[in-house]
Amino acid sequence: MAAERDIDDLPRNDANYTALTPLWFLERAALAHPARASVVHGPVRYTWADTYSRCRRLASALARRSVGHGSTVAVIAPNVPAIYEAHFGVPMAGAVVNCVNIRLNAATVAFLLDHSSADVVMVDQEFFSLAEDALRIIADQKKGAFKQPLLIVIGDQTCDPAALQDALRKGAIEYETFLESGDPEFAWKPPQDEWKSIALGYTSGTTSNPKGVVLHHRGAYLMALSGAVVWGMNEGAVYLWTLPMFHCNGWCYTWTLAALCGTSICLRQVSAKAIFSAIANQGVTHFCGAPVVLNTIVNAPPADTILPLPRIVNVMTAGAAPPPSILASMSKLGFRITHTYGLSETYGPSTVCAWKPEWDSLPADERARLHARQGIQYVGLEGLDVVDPKTMAPVPADGTTMGEIVMRGNCVMKGYLKNPKANAEAFENGWFHSGDLAVRHADGYIEVRDRAKDIIISGGENISSLEVEKAVYLHPAVLEASVVARADEQWGESPCVFVTLKDGVGRSDEAALARDIMTFCRERLPGYWVPKSVVFGPLPKTATGKIKKHELRAKAKVLGPVRKSRM
Repeated sequence: MAAERDIDDLPRNDANYTALTPLWFLERAALAHPARASVVHGPVRYTWADTYSRCRRLASALARRSVGHGSTVAVIAPNVPAIYEAHFGVPMAGAVVNCVNIRLNAATVAFLLDHSSADVVMVDQEFFSLAEDALRIIADQKKGAFKQPLLIVIGDQTCDPAALQDALRKGAIEYETFLESGDPEFAWKPPQDEWKSIALGYTSGTTSNPKGVVLHHRGAYLMALSGAVVWGMNEGAVYLWTLPMFHCNGWCYTWTLAALCGTSICLRQVSAKAIFSAIANQGVTHFCGAPVVLNTIVNAPPADTILPLPRIVNVMTAGAAPPPSILASMSKLGFRITHTYGLSETYGPSTVCAWKPEWDSLPADERARLHARQGIQYVGLEGLDVVDPKTMAPVPADGTTMGEIVMRGNCVMKGYLKNPKANAEAFENGWFHSGDLAVRHADGYIEVRDRAKDIIISGGENISSLEVEKAVYLHPAVLEASVVARADEQWGESPCVFVTLKDGVGRSDEAALARDIMTFCRERLPGYWVPKSVVFGPLPKTATGKIKKHELRAKAKVLGPVRKSRM
């Protein structure tokens, strides 16, 4: 192919071209609003001048210990100021930040720390024993070849100091002491190449070892700005951290908040009461959360709520497709919902159900149905399609034909760390393959129908577990629901629904309640879509609120097949 011609032969130079990185946002925030609150956590309050200084100290302290290019810094912490600072301070030193899910067990954390070759482990005092156990597992496996990483414990004055003192006795460096060893005027340098890695995150690894998702500075920069644009976030937004910062780097809003000179309100533990309190007392304007967080808010007891809301509060939700009923209930409470979809491999959410003004005049149930779709690509994602995974041909925009969601562009990961086989599969045919099945509607909006592995095949017909879940969620007794395939003697597979009931619902006759749920579904779904079994109890969830369907599939397997009627 011949090279594209331009109207000129002007070269790039230092004056007109630089690598994109979100690190510049922090320097600008400190210049524009040095006295504005940047991060608030209980009694702790930092300004943008403070945060810039602290991040430079962190970068300097790391550099003085030869932690920089080619190094990984693991952070095991809930939403506290230190994990926010790590998103800037670590890459300012040239290293890569790896925020670890705090709800993983020690064996999984050990795999992550070993696989990423972590040179430093920053760990919140509450989770020090988790890090300690994980490092012990690695040491036992490596024997004499194990090199102990630099261990830094993050103190939190809102917690019992005993755990911090225990960590210090065992030789860990206290985070504030570590910062004091750094230079607040450290002359950090941006990356020379925007393809350089800024962050590493791991997939859930429900069926195998987690895969390490590597993100670059360019993608982080573009997604941080794109997230603000699609949400309509204003300069000075007050953002509540209900979403864990360890999850896809807080969907890149860690960097967005600096770009907007906004304020981060840290929330160590998420509850409806804490969310409403922050809205009332901290001026919160925005927060993100999985559908499970929205469900918690909708079903909160009156004593935990503060209604009506003092202002419109913008909520972005992503993860498992939220039932339309939950979206409608949140809207009734006064929250403005933005529905998005994405993956760790796409820097978090990368599509949005962009709201159309003409939908405002539609009936509430129709608005909720349209709102539950995953929509169109973010401003920063160049390619999005739904294709036949075998031929790569786009599916017709008929709202019925299912295909796989594929993406391409600057906001797709560099690849999986040390995993060429997975990379070849993920990037086959020049697209990133999501593994999610969807349809495309006539207006171009996509709608997820299932994960490829979650489709239920009953009598040769495909059943969308998500569509069945939407129907079950409408039942007045249902708080949460998840549908998986269960072996069926007659049909091969049939839907099995796991249900958590709302508080106050009588549980004395679960058999009658199960029959009522099936009857309810039969009025709303094709006959072969109706669940043939209902199981009651709490649903297992990940740290980000996603239901662990692999555990439910295992439970369904233990139940054995649905027996063929002998009548």
